[in-house]
Amino acid sequence: MQQTLFLRGVRLTGELPKGSYLCRLPAVLHLKKTGGLDFSRPATIFVGENGTGKSTLLEALAVAVGCNPEGGSKNFAFSSVSTHSPLYAALTAVRGARRERDAFFLRAESFYNASSYVDEIAEDGPSKEDFLAQYGGRSLHAWSHGESFLALVQHRFRPGGLYFLDEPEAALSPMRLLTLLCELNALIKAGAQFFLATHSPILMALPGAQLLELTESGICEAAYETIEHVQITKRFLNDPQGMLRRLLGD
Repeated sequence: MQQTLFLRGVRLTGELPKGSYLCRLPAVLHLKKTGGLDFSRPATIFVGENGTGKSTLLEALAVAVGCNPEGGSKNFAFSSVSTHSPLYAALTAVRGARRERDAFFLRAESFYNASSYVDEIAEDGPSKEDFLAQYGGRSLHAWSHGESFLALVQHRFRPGGLYFLDEPEAALSPMRLLTLLCELNALIKAGAQFFLATHSPILMALPGAQLLELTESGICEAAYETIEHVQITKRFLNDPQGMLRRLLGD
């Protein structure tokens, strides 16, 4: 399986800035201790509590393969506020035999800026209609937040691509998360590779995904049923009133 992937692993080969918060981040400490990570499946999902480094690691991987730090493809060149970490510069991507036909970094927190950049390119290009066809035929700002997320995945993502999604659940209802799950599964079957950072138990259930759980102790592969997000969500849905009584002391 690994030899068919675009991105087979990542190695920490460079120096981190002295005094940087990265030197204290659990995910980075794991990379320093082990040297890197290996990816074994067409979908790798980073899960874990806030502050363990999921989004930081995903961002570094996306930038290391050439994607724009604030989101977009390798050809996107916009920047509002430079907040991405320097981790990418210390990483070396372990490439497979195949090279991706496309790459895109979809991040929830800067999606508005990426959508504006798409409009700017469309206005400056020779054929606005043809360009916007790959984003559903209209400006991403013309959709709702969740609809624009799905429109981008459904029309812009393609077989043979390498894609990074940072907390896509922020824009989507549970029903739309199921739609996204189906879209990702179909693209994987058509030869795409995905990396996700998510808190969503729905997306964690993506068939065949490699689940990497980030904790204060490091990074390790995990089974779906053992992940804390899944267990807590299941307990709450099974007995919401009982859990609320325990939480609120009523």
